[in-house]
Amino acid sequence: MAEKLPGPILTIIEKLLSIFAFFFVSRSNILLTSISLFLIFVCNFSTKKLLFNFNPIESFLPVQLIIKKSLIIFLFIVFLFNPYKSYSSSNSAPDYGIITLMYHRFEENKYPSTNVKIKDFKDHLNLIINEGFSFVNPDDFESELKNKTKKKLLLTVDDGFLSFYENAWPILKSKKIPFILFVSTREVGKKGYMTWSQINEVAKEDFAHIGNHSHSHEYLIDENKNEVMDDLKKSISIFKNKMGYNSHFFSYPFGEYSVELKEIVNSLKFKFAFGQHSGVVDDTKDLLELPRFPINEKYGEIKRFKTILKTLPFKFKKINPEEKYIFDENNPPKVSVEFFDDIKNIKLINCYSNEENKWRKSEIIFKDNNKIEIKLKGKFITERGRINCSLREDNGLWRWLGVQFVIAEK
Repeated sequence: MAEKLPGPILTIIEKLLSIFAFFFVSRSNILLTSISLFLIFVCNFSTKKLLFNFNPIESFLPVQLIIKKSLIIFLFIVFLFNPYKSYSSSNSAPDYGIITLMYHRFEENKYPSTNVKIKDFKDHLNLIINEGFSFVNPDDFESELKNKTKKKLLLTVDDGFLSFYENAWPILKSKKIPFILFVSTREVGKKGYMTWSQINEVAKEDFAHIGNHSHSHEYLIDENKNEVMDDLKKSISIFKNKMGYNSHFFSYPFGEYSVELKEIVNSLKFKFAFGQHSGVVDDTKDLLELPRFPINEKYGEIKRFKTILKTLPFKFKKINPEEKYIFDENNPPKVSVEFFDDIKNIKLINCYSNEENKWRKSEIIFKDNNKIEIKLKGKFITERGRINCSLREDNGLWRWLGVQFVIAEK
């Protein structure tokens, strides 16, 4: 008579493993994803199917025990070496912030540094939707900053080129996709730019907002305080005359700002101001130096665009120096960043900078558990110096921090 196998053993083991898995996941940073659950299910099902195919005779008992032990080992590997293990997050769900994109021209292919092809633009919009992002209506921008658990994206377009009206506006209008169009009042109606009639046509839609981009679009950061004040006051006056209001959104020409320029913008009652340094907006950022990812033909390439959609805010308490407008005597600047304490594994951070017009990996010195110094090995020799830092997060996401310095004219 065949000896009966100890059938209930596998069931008891499964229960114990389930209890252990629940306890381990609940007290760790591991994210139990649908993939890991699927792997466990497949392993469990396959093992039972394999055991069922063996005749319950003593000669197969060692084989069955080996299979059961293999199942136990596999489950431990799934939980202990989960590929989606957190690299840097705290125990709470991530704060997605608001990814903000900046476009300029559409299908003006002779300007590749500021242009994006319409085919790529359509692909961008489809990717944003397919990845589960919602578009932020500018009217809700402030409240959306407090909504931390939802993937959100703000679309911005600078300068008010005619190519936006002819090529991108019909797409955004048909899909009712929210956006901010920043216009410089001096350029309106000139060759290659939108007219006030076209701008007001766009502004009638409740998902579109017209933001202030100065009057002249000159290098305001190099001008004196009175010149800057006159320029911005003129743009505000024209806005009120042509549109009946002035926007509380401002976009710095060329993304350049200084402490003084920020103070002027603040004194004129702008609530939000955007630069062109890359990064994700969240409620810890200075509202008058908000980051955006610039998009053009090179940086609008689909592979790179997908990486933008995987970015998270890199929250920091302070960046030194506060002044981003630098002169020869303090170039390169002494840069340090103090992060919040709940950012884990900060020592895995990587930073890159473009001093001497060559992108290179920066040397990082840890001054404390949450404070770093970024050692620059040469001067910034182009108009703008940039530092980008990143830190791997859960599920292939990345915390991203961009810092931009503007080099004063000699």
